[in-house]
Amino acid sequence: MQRNRTVRPATIQDANVLAELINYAGEGMPLYLWGQMAEPGEAAWDVGCRRAAREEGGFSYRNATIIEHDGQCAGCLIGYEIPDNPEPIPDDLPAMFVPLQELENLAPSTWYINVLAVRPQFRNQGLGMKLLASAEETAQGLGKRGMSVIVSDANLGAHRLYERFGYNERARRLMVKENWENEGQSWVLLTKIAEWQKGEAE
Repeated sequence: MQRNRTVRPATIQDANVLAELINYAGEGMPLYLWGQMAEPGEAAWDVGCRRAAREEGGFSYRNATIIEHDGQCAGCLIGYEIPDNPEPIPDDLPAMFVPLQELENLAPSTWYINVLAVRPQFRNQGLGMKLLASAEETAQGLGKRGMSVIVSDANLGAHRLYERFGYNERARRLMVKENWENEGQSWVLLTKIAEWQKGEAE
C-alpha cells in the first residue's frame, strides 16, 4: 500500500518528539546531559523539550527537518556546515565532547549530520534514506564537498545505513563516558565525497 511521506521544516509544536529523536540519535547521551542541566523539580525530558523549543541553538526546532509518515511525525534531520578551517578545540570544552569535536574537525567543508533518527515504530520503511537524500540536497545547494556523520561503534544499524549510502570510515576516537552508560567504546567518523564534486573533478 502506498504511504504518504512528507518532508517539512519542524515547528515549535514538534519540540517533544524532537527531544525523543535527538536522544535516539545521541545514543542516550542527550538524556544524561539534560539530567545534569535540570533545575530542581525538573525532569531530564523536560529539559530536552525546552531546549528543542528554543528559537536558537544547535538542537532548536528551527534547525530541524521533519519527515511525516501518514500524517505522523516519524523522524528528523538536524545538520550544519563544518567550516573550511575549523576552530581549535577550546580548553574549557567538557571532556565528553572533546572526541566528538576532534572528529568533526577532521571533516572540513562537509555538511555534518548532527541528528538523523526515526522513531522505532516507523523504522525499516526507507525513511532514514529519504532523510539522508534530503541532507545531500542541502549540502549540494551549499556547495559542500561532502557529507559527514559520527556514530557509536556499537550502532551497527546506523553503520549499515550510511555504508549503503556510500559513507566510509575516516577515523575513531575513544568515548569519554563519565557516568553515561553505552555499549560503545569509540565514536566513529563516517564521510562521503559528494557525487556532484566527483562530477566536477572529472
